[in-house]
Amino acid sequence: MVFVPPTAEQLGLYLGLDEIQGDRADLLLSSAVALCGTVVKPLPEGAEAVVLSVAGRAYVNPQQVSYETIGPMSVQRPQGSGGLYLTKSDKSALKSLAGRGGAFTVDPTPTTADPSPTWPIDDAGFADEFEPGWGY
Repeated sequence: MVFVPPTAEQLGLYLGLDEIQGDRADLLLSSAVALCGTVVKPLPEGAEAVVLSVAGRAYVNPQQVSYETIGPMSVQRPQGSGGLYLTKSDKSALKSLAGRGGAFTVDPTPTTADPSPTWPIDDAGFADEFEPGWGY
């Protein structure tokens, strides 16, 4: 199957909202698809969950407020807050869905390699004389 981008209605269901701003949701979803495409291209089947997660974070909490006090109004925001972003687990999920990111090995041996030794073999064992300097 092919990746099908989620709709604004699906984002509303994901967030549990009765009403959703369609234009804003469409913008966030298309931006989330583009952002996910920077990690894996083309997006694999199942990436809808990551796209919904990314767009949902930005829809519900666009300024990424981490804590809030009502009276007398106090808000704290993390450094570089706001906007769409991918978490480390989002990136890992996208790579895993695409079949990447796991452990692997690379064999640099060519398929035409011959397992026999390449140096000359002396059938008689050691030569009678060693080169000078070996102490024999």
